[in-house]
Amino acid sequence: MNILLLGSGGREHALAWKMAASPLADKLYCAPGNAGIAQEAECVSLDMTGHAAVIAFCHANRIDLVVVGPEAPLCAGIVDDLEAAGIKAFGPGKIAAQLEGSKGFTKDLCRANNIPTAAYERFCSATPAKDYIRTKGAPIVVKADGLAAGEGVVVAQSVTEAEEAVDMMFGGSLGAAGVEVVVEEFLDGEEASFFALCDGETALPLSTAQDHKRVFDGDKGPNTGGMGAYSPAPNIDDAMSARVMKEIIQPTLRAMKAMGAPYKGVLYAGLMITRDGPKLIEYNARFGDPETQVLMLRLMSDLVPALLASRDGMLKNFDLRWFPDAALTVVMAANGYPGATQKGSVIEGLEAAAAVEGVQIFHAGTKAEGGRILANGGRVLDVSALGKTVEEAQARAYAAVDRIRWADGFCRRDIGFRAVERERAGRG
Repeated sequence: MNILLLGSGGREHALAWKMAASPLADKLYCAPGNAGIAQEAECVSLDMTGHAAVIAFCHANRIDLVVVGPEAPLCAGIVDDLEAAGIKAFGPGKIAAQLEGSKGFTKDLCRANNIPTAAYERFCSATPAKDYIRTKGAPIVVKADGLAAGEGVVVAQSVTEAEEAVDMMFGGSLGAAGVEVVVEEFLDGEEASFFALCDGETALPLSTAQDHKRVFDGDKGPNTGGMGAYSPAPNIDDAMSARVMKEIIQPTLRAMKAMGAPYKGVLYAGLMITRDGPKLIEYNARFGDPETQVLMLRLMSDLVPALLASRDGMLKNFDLRWFPDAALTVVMAANGYPGATQKGSVIEGLEAAAAVEGVQIFHAGTKAEGGRILANGGRVLDVSALGKTVEEAQARAYAAVDRIRWADGFCRRDIGFRAVERERAGRG
């Protein structure tokens, strides 16, 4: 098969690394890719927003499958356009992708189908949103309705902070994403990321993961796209996984099918495990980042047949196997992230870091220039490792981090701390 992967981040590097190992992958292209992906695939200069150009490339290069990494092209309907052109594509169509593209759409779907989620209201202007916030009090959560690259959510600890978030979103700093705002109750519990491959009717649960959204150690500071992750998530056992499937994933698939927009692709449920059970925080219509990095390390099965089965409606009799090891990834970001960052700083020591046992380094925002690797984004590297325990994977990942020489970068030093504490308590 000839496969085209769309995207340029750490998620796409992990997918490319896994797909390149498949005996089904004769030729793997990635558009636009990055310096790490270039080791696994032929990177091509294609603009994902130009659907006609992507289709022309697929025809010219006899592409058998297109795998869409990021959410923006999914929400723009690239899967619909590819399929209409006779090209197989992995990912949801435009309407189904609204599960990520519109927070309000998903909240309304949950309300209509009794899917457990936080209580909420939707607002198109600031004044009624602020009135609602004052009525409910803090802590409270303010979300931009549309796509905001992981930065459209404010968990406000005070009414004033929530009101400022409303003003920021309606003030235009998030562009079209902030035209509408969702205000919802703060859920108390522990977060987890739950992934399921879907073929429109059947859902196949993948392994679980847990990510760290806050930028600083101890889960402090502003939310980011994710500063690290580990798998499996210790707060989702088999019984909890069965509840998530029954109470959240399967009702969502039924609702989308009834709407005439069957959901195909990977459905990523951001969950809060509360005293009352699992509740949906939000959906993503694609593999998570940086969760994909740890999932791909733990996936024993060939990924490509699973993606094809999802697209072809053949998951009913499908199964996947996983390595029992734990996996952990540490995101190295450019100084200033999630705010403004500088590009072009030199990164050294990657070969020495990759030599640590069990370590795999995925590039998230890099470019190659003159034989050197340069930073080219906010989140730049995903230093990932396998281990018999989360603690061992954590130790290996940070041993690799310490071999990387990059003066303009930083990372959290406590990724996986809750799981490590659980492991130590269990041994004690």
